[in-house]
Amino acid sequence: MKRQDPSVSLEQRDKLYEGKAKIVYATSDRNMVIQYFKDDATAFNALKKGTIVGKGVVNNRMSATLFSRLAKAGVPTHYIRTLSDREMLCRRLDIIKIETIVRNVVAGSLAKRTGLEEGTPIRQPIVELYLKSDPLGDPMINEDHVRMLSLATPVELAWMKRMALKINAVLRPHLLKRDLVLVDFKLEFGRGAGRKLYLGDEISPDTCRLWDRATREKLDKDRFRRDLGGVEDAYQEVYRRLVGEPTGA
Repeated sequence: MKRQDPSVSLEQRDKLYEGKAKIVYATSDRNMVIQYFKDDATAFNALKKGTIVGKGVVNNRMSATLFSRLAKAGVPTHYIRTLSDREMLCRRLDIIKIETIVRNVVAGSLAKRTGLEEGTPIRQPIVELYLKSDPLGDPMINEDHVRMLSLATPVELAWMKRMALKINAVLRPHLLKRDLVLVDFKLEFGRGAGRKLYLGDEISPDTCRLWDRATREKLDKDRFRRDLGGVEDAYQEVYRRLVGEPTGA
């Protein structure tokens, strides 16, 4: 598919990459890509697959909203602008093969690894590193592993961890004002032109654990992972609180 964006004279070109939740297309500008959000849903490293109707629209619009909020706070992101309900124009990044997880409340694998009850507050946010590798199941790694695998320089890694905590400091109160508890979330960073570092990927119910402030109801992908039902409704509720307009999905 070729299409012209008249406002920036940008042409969509070949597909560069298709992942579990998104497709990335090249453009006529070598430093920009188009990120398309799908409704496909996976869990447990794609062992569980399904569809969440309207997810692509929610994740695209929510990511755009939060990327814009972060940019105002001085966080460099790959987001340039929204092109459609499911597409955003982004800086082209060389994604660093590290998933950076920030945790504010005990949940998921942290509960299993520590024996702490899910829902236990964490006094100081925890930053964890995972190797971005589907074949290996995204194993947890430490800074020595990062050095051994040459995934990032010490300066880059320090920046990523510092920026992850800054992002948490911006998003956590922003979401709480909308009665959403930011339990934990995944971030991906990459190198852009001149090897400048940017936040990439997305920020959505796919990549964040979000609980209702009063009821602790799960409003994220855990509803899909754990067969809790009401997945589409949860995504739409998060969208309504953050963006405040119907998706039409």
